[in-house]
Amino acid sequence: MHPSITRNHSWCIGESMELWLDAASVRHGTLESHPADRVLLAAGDAIPEWVDSPLFACEDGRILDASTNSVGVHVDVDDSEGQDAAKSMVGMVSWVVLTTGDWQMIPLENIVAASQGTGTKLVARIDSNQAIRGAAFALETGVDALLLPANNPEIWAEAQIIAAERLATCSEGEEIVEDDSGIVTAMITEIQDGGFGDRACVDLTSILEVGQGLLVGSSSNALVLIHGETLDSEFVPSRPFRINAGAVHGYVLMADGTTKYLSELVAGDAVAICDSSGVVDEAIIGRMKIESRPFLIIRFEHKETGMVGQTFVQQAETVRLISSTGEMPSVTSLNIGDSVLVQVDSSARHIGKNILSGVEER
Repeated sequence: MHPSITRNHSWCIGESMELWLDAASVRHGTLESHPADRVLLAAGDAIPEWVDSPLFACEDGRILDASTNSVGVHVDVDDSEGQDAAKSMVGMVSWVVLTTGDWQMIPLENIVAASQGTGTKLVARIDSNQAIRGAAFALETGVDALLLPANNPEIWAEAQIIAAERLATCSEGEEIVEDDSGIVTAMITEIQDGGFGDRACVDLTSILEVGQGLLVGSSSNALVLIHGETLDSEFVPSRPFRINAGAVHGYVLMADGTTKYLSELVAGDAVAICDSSGVVDEAIIGRMKIESRPFLIIRFEHKETGMVGQTFVQQAETVRLISSTGEMPSVTSLNIGDSVLVQVDSSARHIGKNILSGVEER
């Protein structure tokens, strides 16, 4: 199930963001009293009298509380291996403290996306005023805390302003709920010439049954069910392992619930096989076949949610959708007002993963 958005409720994109004092980096002098939510000391450091709930950074990367319980881990994210290491700790610890390199925002966004809904909270180490807002609002939700230097009042002042701003950033009229709608019916609103481009056929290592196909679309939150080439015709034999999925920019639902662009798919990837009841199986891709072909643009709308979507499909009689009555009409015979099966999902995605963020795709 994927999260979706209903109306007439309130929820805050920006929850309270903690400001941590990086006392572990202060090796000389007295640590003065500070308006920090938490203080991170180096392992073995004496606890200042004004610190209520200290945390300790160990040389091996562990973060300990005052009772020496492991509550988190520090990860250097200066390359893709560091990013993978941080993501591997999501769901395993309470806190992941992140120190980024030259690339800050993209790794932060990727790790924020991976952490949503897991219970793991993220802390971003900050060394400049310019880095604060990006970390606080990465993918709209932002990190859960900022680790700030001890002797930089300008950074602290800016961080306090942005923390207050994020707390006040609420969306009136939206609430995250679980979507159990699965496959629904949408009405075709427009059919037009889609020009000429690169079309992707997905050839599987297994045989599809009649009524099965892939969920594909130009928007990841509005996917239409494209039927496999399982039906015979007098002009061409069936290809029951193939789905002519459309233009290479389209999203396709994967077996793990994420989406990928058709252009990204390779042999060995597992896609979600769907029928009128939803996802029924998974199948492995044996080959991708990309060729230049003419397209039709099929636009559709799900009346109950107002969600609109579109997909580019090859203009060919062998490309079929699935109707609300269980028929499998060719895209060349569709008419405005016809009903087809789709999956709608109001959540945004980041690199194929559902996230709590707003997005509009047209």
